[in-house]
Amino acid sequence: MSHLLSNKDRLIARVARIRGQVQAIEKALHQNRECPAMLQMIAACQGAMAGLMVEVVEGYIRLHVLDPRHKPNEAQVAAAEELIDVLRSYLR
Repeated sequence: MSHLLSNKDRLIARVARIRGQVQAIEKALHQNRECPAMLQMIAACQGAMAGLMVEVVEGYIRLHVLDPRHKPNEAQVAAAEELIDVLRSYLR
């Protein structure tokens, strides 16, 4: 959880933007906006959630899977970086 505390302000700002996106979707529904606009807003919100997920998972991998106190070797670091890259490409 230490990685969450060190990035707390940035994570909270992300969540606030996501909240704004969800509120915009709700407002658009009330206004009977057209499907293409709705789909674009939903996709943007989905991307923002995925970005938040990547950031939290990346911190978890870097600080808990690759526990710096146990001095991970080069192969472990390379595998973790590869996993993070896969997550980024898949979730964004």
